[in-house]
Amino acid sequence: MDILQTILAMIVTLGILVTIHEWGHYWVARRCGVKVLRFSVGFGKPLWMRKGADGTEYVVAAIPLGGFVRMLDEREGEVAESEKSMAFNNKPVLQRIAIVAAGPLVNLLFAVFAYWLMFVVGVSAIAPVIGGLKPDSPAAFSALPIGSEIVSINDSKVQSWEEVNLQLAAHVGETGNIRVGVKPSVSAEPQIYTVNLIDWKVDLEVESPVSAMGLVPFRPEVKPVLGQVVEKSPADLAGLKVGDRIVSIEGTPVSTWGTLVELVQDSADRSLLFDIERDGQRFTFEVTPRAEAAADGQSIGKIGAGVRLPDWPESMQRSIQYTPFEAISEAINKTLHMIALTLDSIWKMIEGVISVKNLSGPITIAKVAGASAASGFEPFISFLAYLSISLGVLNLLPIPVLDGGHLVYYTIELFRGKPVSERIQLVGFKIGMTLLLSLMTLAIVNDVMRL
Repeated sequence: MDILQTILAMIVTLGILVTIHEWGHYWVARRCGVKVLRFSVGFGKPLWMRKGADGTEYVVAAIPLGGFVRMLDEREGEVAESEKSMAFNNKPVLQRIAIVAAGPLVNLLFAVFAYWLMFVVGVSAIAPVIGGLKPDSPAAFSALPIGSEIVSINDSKVQSWEEVNLQLAAHVGETGNIRVGVKPSVSAEPQIYTVNLIDWKVDLEVESPVSAMGLVPFRPEVKPVLGQVVEKSPADLAGLKVGDRIVSIEGTPVSTWGTLVELVQDSADRSLLFDIERDGQRFTFEVTPRAEAAADGQSIGKIGAGVRLPDWPESMQRSIQYTPFEAISEAINKTLHMIALTLDSIWKMIEGVISVKNLSGPITIAKVAGASAASGFEPFISFLAYLSISLGVLNLLPIPVLDGGHLVYYTIELFRGKPVSERIQLVGFKIGMTLLLSLMTLAIVNDVMRL
């Protein structure tokens, strides 16, 4: 069921973004008087097809990893004399530029709309309160006060750990100072601390910028209370129930969930006596953790029970919401920030500051799409916006085969007064296709390695 949900979420996610992208090309092409032969969402064998009154074939195809808009073009086949004025290649260069640029630009506009919708509906967040500092980290050397809330990074306001993470991500690989504004209490005035960075390296596959900075987010104490019990698991078969509080295991007091996990994982296939509290009464159950393989190949114990998550203090809960008018500027600023961060990340990947292991392919997209869809409206819309920005930015890169490569050719034609030769375009096509296939292969290999 989880796999089916993940696949469905990926199809819906890519379907929305591809449709929006291709619709941008289609809409501008039609406004420029170009005849569109086919509008396809997906590649390969058509699963559904309908021919519109305008003569365009609308298709949903079997492979949901892209799409295309096929326009009338003399370079791709014979064109009747009566239709030559509707061929793409016969349109003025500015119109061709507009048609090609429309797809990625619509993706960026969609991101603005998605963020606007999020901000109007309201975004729930937890205040970025510092719970601790990692020893010998940039944050520790700067003596950031534990228990204080981070309110700004380099004068940019932040209201959640996600926003802190995004602001810090822009400084990966840099040397310099970051100004961190903190408030010891709600009524206190912000205090500015300077965090010094020297060639700040972050392995984004292992840790987030927040963690690499040495910041430990505040978390409420997690009590050893069961929030779920998997059917027919060792916990269920032993008689444990949701709501049970674990008091001790084999006589060892258990005051936190972490202690419980540690004791269980170290006791694979070994019977343990659980002293629990239920409805004010004490009971003892014998539970035998089931042995399962860990990531490092070692065997660990699991009982098939989950924790009851604690409630966050009301003072730390944030509801970020704007009026429809205010949300416009917030959405535009958020989109511009994400565009800049995406371009910065690409450049740092080229420089070697960020590892190419961070490239992701369809498997990772499917997993994140499934997880965000299962988490609710806000995470899914946020992921859609982020992916739409990535699609728009990547398509505008000056790589032959992509929209950005065609824009380079047409811009050269605009200034030269004549098209780039077919021979040069063919060479560019081969280079671009090789580069694109290499990146796709690398992304898929990364996906498989993450599994």
